[in-house]
Amino acid sequence: MSDTVVTMQARDGKRKRLPEEVASHVRELIISGQVRPGEFLRIEPIAAAVGVSNTPVREGLVSLRSEGFVQLVPRRGFVVAPFTRQDVRDLFWTQARLAGELAARAATKITGERIVRLETILEEHETAISVGDEGRIADLGHAFHREINLAAGSHRLTLLLNSVVQRVPNRFYAAIEGHVAATRHEHPLLLDALCRGKAHEARSLMQQHIAEGADHLVDILEERGLWSRQESAS
Repeated sequence: MSDTVVTMQARDGKRKRLPEEVASHVRELIISGQVRPGEFLRIEPIAAAVGVSNTPVREGLVSLRSEGFVQLVPRRGFVVAPFTRQDVRDLFWTQARLAGELAARAATKITGERIVRLETILEEHETAISVGDEGRIADLGHAFHREINLAAGSHRLTLLLNSVVQRVPNRFYAAIEGHVAATRHEHPLLLDALCRGKAHEARSLMQQHIAEGADHLVDILEERGLWSRQESAS
């Protein structure tokens, strides 16, 4: 695990609660394959990486235990819990269904003002790709989806989606070969469906767009040797 100090911030520029910052940081380390199942998570390096004291680290790891990402070994500490290809796909499947429904609802009520914002995001996304700004690429992808979710006007469904999204990595996607190309092609298609008020099309496009992310992630984790070759494909 890298000991590099990186202060985690929410995308709106405000600090998250410290245990949430820790959980977000460790969750991404786990899902992106930077730490492996069975590996113990040392509190001090995590505290240094996030820029917090040891107490929020413990609280963040406890929350990850409730999500099934880590396990507590008595008198030894927290260890990364095993997870399978199907676990990864299940996370994306759930996100895809919720986001698809929100996209369908957005298609029936999106405003001209929000469409202009989505067009601006797409233009900025192209610029970020052209200069290879991976952090900006990821932030703009997040902003695009956020605008659609807000356009749906379904607060409780959006909260449910957010609870799933926080369990799925986002920023490292900009570094995964194929994902940026897919987003570059699919986001304009989504916007077109929204502009035309095509709810069924928007739902289908969104579900496919997100579900494909599972394959990208599974592929990259396989390349990193996360699962043994003897494990049957799930």
